[in-house]
Amino acid sequence: MIDKEKMKEKIIESLKGVYDPEIGLDIVNLGLIYDIDISEDGEVDIKMTLTTPGCPLAGSVEEAVKAVVSAIDEVKDVNVELVWDPPWNPSMISEEAKQILGIE
Repeated sequence: MIDKEKMKEKIIESLKGVYDPEIGLDIVNLGLIYDIDISEDGEVDIKMTLTTPGCPLAGSVEEAVKAVVSAIDEVKDVNVELVWDPPWNPSMISEEAKQILGIE
């Protein structure tokens, strides 16, 4: 049986290695990951957004997410869904990332 909490922690740590190429911060601290759902058989569904719907690098970010999550042993399959509701805004950035960016 999969320990979903531990697996979710591993997934989040892995996703911290995926950076928004325009802003230069990881997608977790930017607040781009909306939901991570893990099934009993190791399928992972991720709902995420991007800073803008017209992001020209959307495909590369999505592929990077799939790659880092797929590298986790317990993960059997990864599905990434880009969603635009709620729309991303700077208030979703973590406190740590706000300090790095100089945002209050």
